[in-house]
Amino acid sequence: MTNATLPSWDLTDFYQGPDDPKIEQDLATARQLVDAFVQTYQCQAAGSPLRLPATLLQSIKDYEMLEDLMGKLISFAFLNSATQLQNTSAQQFLQHIQEQITGLSAKLVFYSLDIGKLEESVLIHGFTELPGLDKYRSWLTNVRLYKDHQLSEDQEKLVIEKSITGRAAWNRLYDETLAGIKFDWQGKKIGISEIVDKLSDKDDSIRAKAAQSMAEGLQSHLSIFTMVTNILAKDKEIDDRWRCYSHPVAARNLANQVEDEVVEALATAVKGSYVNLSHRYYALKAKWLGKDKLEYWDRNAPLPSAEDRLIAWDDAKDIVHKAYRHFSPEMAEIGKRFFDNAWIDVPAKPGKRSGAFAHPTVPSVHPYLMLNYQGRLRDVMTLAHELGHGVHQVLASHQGPLLAETPLTIAETASVFGEMLTFQSLLQQCTTNDQKRSMIAAKVEDMLNTVIRQIAFFEFEKQVHTRRRDGELSAEELGKIWMQTQRDALGEAVNLDDCVTPYWAYISHFIHAPFYVYAYAFGDCLVNSLYAVYQQGHPGFAEKYLTLLRAGGSKRYPELLAPFGLDAKDPAFWDRGLQMIAGMIDQLEDL
Repeated sequence: MTNATLPSWDLTDFYQGPDDPKIEQDLATARQLVDAFVQTYQCQAAGSPLRLPATLLQSIKDYEMLEDLMGKLISFAFLNSATQLQNTSAQQFLQHIQEQITGLSAKLVFYSLDIGKLEESVLIHGFTELPGLDKYRSWLTNVRLYKDHQLSEDQEKLVIEKSITGRAAWNRLYDETLAGIKFDWQGKKIGISEIVDKLSDKDDSIRAKAAQSMAEGLQSHLSIFTMVTNILAKDKEIDDRWRCYSHPVAARNLANQVEDEVVEALATAVKGSYVNLSHRYYALKAKWLGKDKLEYWDRNAPLPSAEDRLIAWDDAKDIVHKAYRHFSPEMAEIGKRFFDNAWIDVPAKPGKRSGAFAHPTVPSVHPYLMLNYQGRLRDVMTLAHELGHGVHQVLASHQGPLLAETPLTIAETASVFGEMLTFQSLLQQCTTNDQKRSMIAAKVEDMLNTVIRQIAFFEFEKQVHTRRRDGELSAEELGKIWMQTQRDALGEAVNLDDCVTPYWAYISHFIHAPFYVYAYAFGDCLVNSLYAVYQQGHPGFAEKYLTLLRAGGSKRYPELLAPFGLDAKDPAFWDRGLQMIAGMIDQLEDL
């Protein structure tokens, strides 16, 4: 399996390339539409025209059209850059589009502010009078959630326009720096995705050398990563203070449409399970590997009995497609579109963004997936994960640009569920105890990485953002916070060598989306509870599940979970999800 044989995405469903004349034509159209929107809907001397239900409804439809057009432009520029972080032209093109869209977005600031100022009675009257307006009830409600945290129109414009030389610029510096690091490996220079992959090699000497090389590469640029982390944490603190958010996580929780107490209940439940889950499992794995303690880089090592084979891309596609089809032919058919069309960028290569993602783009086009596929079982699970996102995004696209986007409380549902379907399908094919143990262990490790590790990341972020309010943090201080939160999560069975101290620097979520990480744990526990309902033979489960995905962002998570008899506000909900992981570790102990 070589990069030459792995498919790359084709972005011509957007434009023929960065030089396509249609891009400047669409930018010109966007400018005209924005100016017309401002002239038509901005508050006049006689008051806001949005107070008339028919006008409000028409404004939403016009705004949707703008969102789709501007989203198409920025999605193309982002995707074009994601695989070419070291290509100056690609990065300049992205910057150009960002600057153009940012300028247009600044002109539209008044809209959400004016919606926030509408009297509740106006909206209630409008929902009753115009059924078409009622369709957007949830979107209007979500916009109005921010009314107590918004600044004046001029201040909001300034924040948006300065973002391209502020947060966005620091994000770009981080991405280009991480992508540009060349890690030493046996006389060659390799990228971040390739060195991380070697931490899962069957040979422990390779894992150890890779861990050291990774540490040295990150350490060589640690001053930049430390500066970026400090500046973005301070930037967030300033923004939170001006917007009157009570704590660092508050803005993320509001965006996720989830209550503070629910997130804290999740974090408390996961931390309370550290001993029974990660500490217990890693002690068990140390025995399997014949060690008193695991090294940090042994956590994801394959078991001695595991098959040491690479899985070809075509086989990976077949594995995931069959698992999806067994659950729902409709879901499998949607997933197949990504394989039949050039909607996935598969190979790991220099200058490409690390990790994996699913980009929803805009409803008028389709989602794209990015992988760094290297043939391991974990890469197959990543494909199942990202394809779940893609299917979710396709199913929700009929909701339109404003309602298709899913809050993070539900956003990880389809991805984690897709992983679970694939795991269960592979498990059923195992014929020996060794195969079952290897498969269950791999799944447990994925779940520990999704739940325990992400909540440890969440705790790291909370400490960093809280302590940053008192002053800048040094690389040593960041390293100490990292090591302590990792030690708490992993337990005494894992040795934390000093060389892993700078590993916080490659977790890009800290930079791109502060406090995003708890959504993974939220999604995993939610899916564990959902899957338990499925296993119990809940009537019409598959169709109810697809209905959940089709809803996109039009409904909140309590309403979406109600048909399955689940309530995330119930403290026992999280314990139920965590118990599934504990049960798998029980199985491993029995095996």
